[in-house]
Amino acid sequence: MSLIDFCIVVFYFCVVIGLGFWYRKRASKNLGAYFLGGKRIHWLGLAMSGSVSNFDITGTMWIISILYVLGFKSMWHHWMWGFLMGAFFLGYMGKWVRRSNVMTAAEWMKTRFGSGAGGNLARTAYALMAVLTLASFVGYAFQGIGKFASVYIPLELLAEHTSIGWLQQMLTTHEADVLALTIISATTLYVILGGLYSVVVTDVIQTVILTLAGIFIAYIAWSKLTPEFLAQLPEGWASLSVPWRIEEFAGTKDAGFELFGALVIVWVVKGLLLNAGGPAQMYDFQRFLAARDARDAAKVGAAWSVFLIVRWAMVVGIALLALTGAAGVTDREKVMPIVLADFLPVGIKGIVIAGLLAAFMSTFSSTVNSGASFIVRDIWQPYFRPKASDKESVRFSYLATLLLVIIGVAIGFKAKSIAEIWNWMMMELGAGVVMPNVLRWYWWRMNGWGYSLGIFVGIGLALAGLFVGGVPSFVTFPVICAASLAASIIGSLATRPVSQDVSISFYRSVRPFGLWGPVRKQAELSAQEPASKSENVSLTILNVVLAMVAICGLYLFPMYLVGHWYGKSMMSLAVALGAIAVLRFTWYPNLPAKRSSEEKQ
Repeated sequence: MSLIDFCIVVFYFCVVIGLGFWYRKRASKNLGAYFLGGKRIHWLGLAMSGSVSNFDITGTMWIISILYVLGFKSMWHHWMWGFLMGAFFLGYMGKWVRRSNVMTAAEWMKTRFGSGAGGNLARTAYALMAVLTLASFVGYAFQGIGKFASVYIPLELLAEHTSIGWLQQMLTTHEADVLALTIISATTLYVILGGLYSVVVTDVIQTVILTLAGIFIAYIAWSKLTPEFLAQLPEGWASLSVPWRIEEFAGTKDAGFELFGALVIVWVVKGLLLNAGGPAQMYDFQRFLAARDARDAAKVGAAWSVFLIVRWAMVVGIALLALTGAAGVTDREKVMPIVLADFLPVGIKGIVIAGLLAAFMSTFSSTVNSGASFIVRDIWQPYFRPKASDKESVRFSYLATLLLVIIGVAIGFKAKSIAEIWNWMMMELGAGVVMPNVLRWYWWRMNGWGYSLGIFVGIGLALAGLFVGGVPSFVTFPVICAASLAASIIGSLATRPVSQDVSISFYRSVRPFGLWGPVRKQAELSAQEPASKSENVSLTILNVVLAMVAICGLYLFPMYLVGHWYGKSMMSLAVALGAIAVLRFTWYPNLPAKRSSEEKQ
């Protein structure tokens, strides 16, 4: 990079760390302020924060690498991480989470399963699951940011100016690791200082930067792509069709995608189950808990996917530039930084890289802030310092943040690639926890013992899978899912159900649908006040499906536009706008009332 580009990036880092100092006093008042922003943050800011936290460097590099190999068929791959989650947040899950009125997703277990031994074990199981997952995400981020930065910052030049042997070796042999540690250290500093306040405020700024950067990259790609370039694309690259088998992948490094049809089935099922189980144990749960009320939480869900639209325009632009013009791509996980280095002019390159570093910092900060909340609120306080003051708890949260980062970096050192750690998190670890997370919302008989047993069995099998290589995910996923499901059901039925008072309280406040018949009857019989308006399940499902259609159309519209497939682009936009128009009459008028009495602080 040029001196101008370096100055832009350094200036950005100074700004966001300065914001951490600025918000330090407000964030350190108490844990509610530190982890939930005092529940006073506007829903649009929370949506921007949650959305841009998904717009990370590592994830974007992975999306581009998959797009580079599979073309538009890669959109099916993204079901594994529930990329249509905004539809479920919008339809019902956002308001369900907010009505729980707790501080962390693990603390939610007390609301659902009570404060007895089973409920406490479920809370601990969830917290351990969350910390393991979030630490893995830190390792995943470590892999990506190191590869990204190593393209732009040649540390070997610095090594030439030192005679210290071990330092020279670090700067040359472990260049990516040194850069990753440096960037992660700076990001950790501003997360510790400002809590959720600094995370959300900087996320809003980063949303603007990333949107402008994404549009600029997409425009460059669109302007440089010609019919001659597009003719070089592999046959069927722009098709969404699902072949059962991709013959040309047999015996290659992409052999894992050979039985594509079987993989698509597993990816789609995983995505639906993941979304049906509610916000994951990451920062997304936290964003809905921080909303002012259930109405705002539903709006957060509606806006969640909107700010990601430009990301899809950017990734397809970079992939197309790589396929048609960029040379020297040996590691496809480095396609993005290589293309940006080749095609962006001086000055603009600095702004775009600052934007992408902003994306990394958003995801990393959200992950770490959320993970620290589990360590403090659900492990340290209940078991070690139940009477800790707010000031003491906030101080310990600094240590918890550092601990999570250290564990994550250690995982990152062990992983060989972005894809390796991502696939394990999504398909093995994800399979181990998805069924208990689904059952907790929809089955009244689920209790804390069943939830905990399902989680522990699932995590155990996922960890065992680390030592058994070469087994495809369409085999491991259903096996781990089935074992975890069986453990959850057996554990629940073999132990006492959740107390009637706890179940009724949860049902009346959250108002979930599903297999709640016995609890619903008891709630109606014991009601001392008129029962809350019940959920229209058919209308809710319709809204979720319409939102999924709208999100798919809004993501595909710019992707086809950048690639000059104008007919498909306009068709995608028309379908999306049609679905949104229907939602205006089926979803918006049925939003919860503003700040209902049970949801006030």
